[in-house]
Amino acid sequence: MPHDHGHAHIDPDSGDRRVAIAIWANGLLTVAQIVGGILSGSLALIADALHNFSDMASLVIAFAARKIARRPADERMTFGYGRVEIVAALINYTTLIVIGFYLIYEGGMRMIDPPEVMGWTVVILGGIALVVDTLTAMLTYSMQKGSVNIRALFLHNLSDALASVAVIVAGSLIILYDMRWVDPAITIGIATYILYLSFTEIGGPIRTLMLGSPPDIDNEAVVEAMRKVEGVADVHHVHLWQMQEHEAALDCHVVVAAEGWSKIEEIKSAIKERLKEEFGISHSSLEFEHEDRAHQNADLYGHGNASEKEKTNVQGNADRA
Repeated sequence: MPHDHGHAHIDPDSGDRRVAIAIWANGLLTVAQIVGGILSGSLALIADALHNFSDMASLVIAFAARKIARRPADERMTFGYGRVEIVAALINYTTLIVIGFYLIYEGGMRMIDPPEVMGWTVVILGGIALVVDTLTAMLTYSMQKGSVNIRALFLHNLSDALASVAVIVAGSLIILYDMRWVDPAITIGIATYILYLSFTEIGGPIRTLMLGSPPDIDNEAVVEAMRKVEGVADVHHVHLWQMQEHEAALDCHVVVAAEGWSKIEEIKSAIKERLKEEFGISHSSLEFEHEDRAHQNADLYGHGNASEKEKTNVQGNADRA
């Protein structure tokens, strides 16, 4: 299956303006919610404010990452700076996880002894927060389809919008029924949802930074496609990874049959064309070996040698004996 590169293309400057607007909106909202939370005694409002503050920090990180990612490759970063957006996404998800656990702790403490809460302040500020969160989510919706960095922000704002709805509900119940325990209970609910989103999404950035193979590419199909090229006897030492979020790369050793050794250039072109057309892999580095002098018992993936590993294990067992 080809590696899907289809995603929404937005002018970089336009995208930067959207993120900048979202930064200012979330910054002002955070200040208003913290002040309102302190005056009203609402932990849910402060929880929502902390979540919005993390959004603002995430937006700042994402804004900087977008700028840095557009730098061309140089002698210090020969692969370019595109992965900085992956790092930014990892930072944002990690921040959300820390905040989520903190809010669960604080909510639990307040469940034991619920304080007085000014319901109207909670409802009004929760309504303002819902408007700002919805606006920010709309600004980043079309951008998040093509960037894990912006997707982290979009999920932040989506969870914020849902949290704001919960805050409004909590304030309304406090006004109508003096149900003060609802405030910390909803805080714990918000935190649980934050943790769910974070743990669900954080695997992607970690996999990319760990040089994991692209999740939407079938490795076995890639190997089989290369083996089917005329003149190829086998492949081994295969490495598949993502150079950047939307750019898969491959390097491997290609064992060429004796009769095809004189046609290496044709074989190389055929392999590269197949990789690009069938799997969207535009960056590939191929090392060729004559079948009479090829590595023996070489591992299919990685750069190890099965026979060498076996010798090492035997020697290690002998030493322990």
